[in-house]
Amino acid sequence: MSTTRTRTVVAISAVVLLVATAAYAGVLALLIRDAEPKDPAVTAYAHGRTVTVAPFLYCSVRMENCRYGETVELEVPPGYPLQLSLPPAIAEAPWLAQLIYERPDGEQVDRLMTHDEFGEETLALTLESNPEPNLRLVGVELQLPILARDETGREFYVPHAAWSINTAPEEAQPAE
Repeated sequence: MSTTRTRTVVAISAVVLLVATAAYAGVLALLIRDAEPKDPAVTAYAHGRTVTVAPFLYCSVRMENCRYGETVELEVPPGYPLQLSLPPAIAEAPWLAQLIYERPDGEQVDRLMTHDEFGEETLALTLESNPEPNLRLVGVELQLPILARDETGREFYVPHAAWSINTAPEEAQPAE
């Protein structure tokens, strides 16, 4: 094969490869542009198990276009921590966490944590499952609140987004 012919084949191949790459990139860009954005998810870890927690509730800050999900179950045995990994969309917002504890007699004890208790760049939280004797973590709800006003003018906070974790799922009951 002559040198000129080899150069021509190489040049044509390079042009075809360049056009194919450009076409692929263009189609990919269109698909990405038209794809619906995914709701932020929290990653939860406890006792060797990791779960992805999709939103239980996710609305715009005007409480429009709401989508609903489910509470995720992740058993956190007493004495083991629950670790939450927050995506920037949550970590950079004024979030709050409702921690639900239970005493052996069934009494529920609620505790509230806010982003103000941590640094602004906090992307991970470690929650104690037994912050004091006879108190067990049974649930966590991470929320992004907004200020709302009722018809009387009273202001209060409501979550426009929430991620829910049941940390003490009921043991499977045997079939009768």
